[in-house]
Amino acid sequence: MSPQSAERTVWSVDEHLEDVLAAVRPLDPIELRLPDAQGCVLVEDVTVPVALPPFDNSSMDGYAVRVADVAGASEEYPAVLTVVGDVAAGGEEPPPVGPGQAARIMTGAPLPPGAEAVVPVEWTDGGAGAGAATTMRAASAAPEGASGEVRVHRPAGPRAHVRARGSDAAAGALALPAGTVLGPPQIGLLAAIGRATVRVRPRPRVVVLSTGSELVQPGEELGPGRIYDSNSFALAAAARDAGAITYRVGAVTDDADTLRATIEDQLVRADLLVTTGGVSVGAYDVVKEALSAASDADEPGSGVEFRKLAMQPGKPQGFGTVGPDHTPLLALPGNPVSSYVSFELFVRPAIRALMGLPDLHRPRVRAALSADGPLTSPAGKRQFLRGTYDAAAGTVTPVGGAGSHLVAALARADALLVVPEDATSVEPGAELEVVLIG
Repeated sequence: MSPQSAERTVWSVDEHLEDVLAAVRPLDPIELRLPDAQGCVLVEDVTVPVALPPFDNSSMDGYAVRVADVAGASEEYPAVLTVVGDVAAGGEEPPPVGPGQAARIMTGAPLPPGAEAVVPVEWTDGGAGAGAATTMRAASAAPEGASGEVRVHRPAGPRAHVRARGSDAAAGALALPAGTVLGPPQIGLLAAIGRATVRVRPRPRVVVLSTGSELVQPGEELGPGRIYDSNSFALAAAARDAGAITYRVGAVTDDADTLRATIEDQLVRADLLVTTGGVSVGAYDVVKEALSAASDADEPGSGVEFRKLAMQPGKPQGFGTVGPDHTPLLALPGNPVSSYVSFELFVRPAIRALMGLPDLHRPRVRAALSADGPLTSPAGKRQFLRGTYDAAAGTVTPVGGAGSHLVAALARADALLVVPEDATSVEPGAELEVVLIG
């Protein structure tokens, strides 16, 4: 802890967040295969090596024809063309189409030499010698469908139902710029242009660890004075939602040596450590005891500092680095709402900073308070209340009370109402800042 920090008694939310982000740097880029790159951020521009699509192809199941051969075709006077073969996607070299000829063609198949347009099968008799067809007969069931004659009942203009070579992306064009987050469509595009690997900033590995001898894992028997460990599950889910690869560690008992040993064991797979509980002023606040003592003998330049923030909930917070690689660690309070609000304000931005994302924070809007009466807030503290946001009405409604243990109310909320430090009361209809978490 620096001398300046030792003199301080209370930090603002913004000051603490600034210190957290100042100590977090984007992870080094690595080359990943496409399935492993989902959710990661590109660190270089990706260009198109070959045109997409690489050849003119049909956008319909139908017949490849010459325009002059179907000019003036109608139901009463159909154009009768000789079928010279099939053109299937991924098939052999397509047969050339000469005057008075047509080739059965499937969606995605290359336009054969000589053909200028495609007429959908619904504009023809399907080669069956009857009225308008609704489908093509399967090649395996009716090989004669690729020969004989077809009657075309409508004309087609040049390039009708033809997808031109390079119409999706031209060779040499920018496919994806650096900074792109790779979601399913982007992964699909990379595969379509033949990229098997990409250079990205990897998803950070986040270890979530809860503390408390009173904690029992869900599914186990709940003894006297025990509660189920909800924080580690909620925070691990929140870390995954932020884009991280998450490892959840079962609750650690209130023993400083055990906690230090557990953290040391987890460093090998952590880009960020998150603990919950044990950061206040109680006799069994093990995180504060363990990490404050460890800071004195830790690697030079590392250590964890514990603070009181001017916020509610979430007053006690800890932040620093641990281990030889100076792995960032955020120590959050143990009350469920306190820990989740703290995660949204401090941990989520840190995760996204590790990923190299420019947008670190949840979206924020202004909304009118919809409530039966005024909200009260402690002077000098920024209060974060749970609520539901109605975008159509432009209003936000509180859910549950201000208690930091109200998990059920948190589960119904999709927003945090922000009451500023200088406000002790907010009347219905007043405009508030709202953090959208849903």
